[in-house]
Amino acid sequence: MLELRPNCEACDVDLPPSSPDACICSYECTFCRSCVETLLKNVCPNCGGGLVARPIRPAGEYRPATGLAYDPPSTRRRQLKWSRGEIADFADRLAAVAPERR
Repeated sequence: MLELRPNCEACDVDLPPSSPDACICSYECTFCRSCVETLLKNVCPNCGGGLVARPIRPAGEYRPATGLAYDPPSTRRRQLKWSRGEIADFADRLAAVAPERR
C-alpha cells in the first residue's frame, strides 16, 4: 500500500490523497506536478528514477477494509536535503535519458 505523503518534497505544497497533481517515483518520493515538470524535469532528485501520477485512494470503503478510513494517508511531511542548484544539476544530467534506461 502506498504511503500517500502529504506534501511536495520540493516546494512543500499540500498534496491531499485526492490530488491529481501528486507524482511519485518507485520509492514513493512525492512531488507536485509543477515541480516535476519544471525543476525536476521528470527526474526524482533522490533516486534518479522517473515520476508518475500518484494513484488516488478511494475515500469510501467500497470493499471491506479499504479506503482512506482504513488506510489513512501519512501526516509526516518531508523535505529534500539537496539545494535547488544540486537538484537542477542532477536533473539536467539525467533528463535526456528516458526513465526506463536510467
